[in-house]
Amino acid sequence: MSYCKEIGKDKVIFLTKEDDAKPSSIQLGDDDDEDDEPGLILPNGDINWNCPCLGGMASGPCGVEFRQAFGCFHHSQEEMKGSDCLESFDQLQTCFRKYPGMYPDKKDEEGKREPESSPGEPSSLSPSDQLPPEIVAKSLSSAVAS
Repeated sequence: MSYCKEIGKDKVIFLTKEDDAKPSSIQLGDDDDEDDEPGLILPNGDINWNCPCLGGMASGPCGVEFRQAFGCFHHSQEEMKGSDCLESFDQLQTCFRKYPGMYPDKKDEEGKREPESSPGEPSSLSPSDQLPPEIVAKSLSSAVAS
């Protein structure tokens, strides 16, 4: 005699040899029902700013800056994707620094980084400390070549 048993989130099915010899009559649920909610990118190519995958970043205190930077990156056609969006990401970082309680600097939490200057003051970091290494390398290689 076959039977089912639910253990937590799992359903365990115990079969007799006779039931195991028969072809399965189980039909799995239709996956299309789960795909009704759009993901990050809508079918028309636009960004779904309401996607839970963005964690509320698009609507927080730096929402405008986030949407500008993320949108720029998404639509970037540069060979090094997003390299044309540095100004937008710099504005986003500046906004993050205005709201340290909302957007804590994880490096500061780990004690690996000295506090930066307050907003409005010049940064003590050099531009190469603020940019991703691949962009710095590209900038340096083009400067050396010219």
